Amino acid sequence: MGELTFFLGLQIKQSPKGIYISQTKYIKELLKKFGMENSKSIGTPMSPTTTLEEVDNGKSVDEIMYRGMIGSLLCLPASRPDIMFSVCKCAIFQSAPKESHLTALKRIIRYLIGTSKLGLWYAYAKNFVLKGFSDADFVGNNIDRKSTSGTCQRWEMH
Repeated sequence: MGELTFFLGLQIKQSPKGIYISQTKYIKELLKKFGMENSKSIGTPMSPTTTLEEVDNGKSVDEIMYRGMIGSLLCLPASRPDIMFSVCKCAIFQSAPKESHLTALKRIIRYLIGTSKLGLWYAYAKNFVLKGFSDADFVGNNIDRKSTSGTCQRWEMH
């Protein structure tokens, strides 16, 4: 049967030291699908100063196209957790997307151009320790005044 190399859109490379999971091929297909294969790359998925608002007087964009882009990007965080926050932030506006929301979404795709080969590395080791961290921001969202909380678990080798 052989070694597993593709599984549900994930590219898998195995070595004696561990497993590397990426979605480089999927990202290339996504760029082609949305006509952005010749766009310039950008260093971050979303600017820290970006404020997307629900009440935006900007021009409306095609909801079906916007939802398709969101759906395509939501397949990536399995190997690219670095874009999860930005994609979910844009997904909030699927019911009435404006040009500013589409611009933010295209920025995420431009970020993927320069980072398409990034993925997750799972090393084989016997002495792992699980460490956990958590944080919360109460009423920090300016749009809906909801709290944000998060956790991070990390395996450390000793």
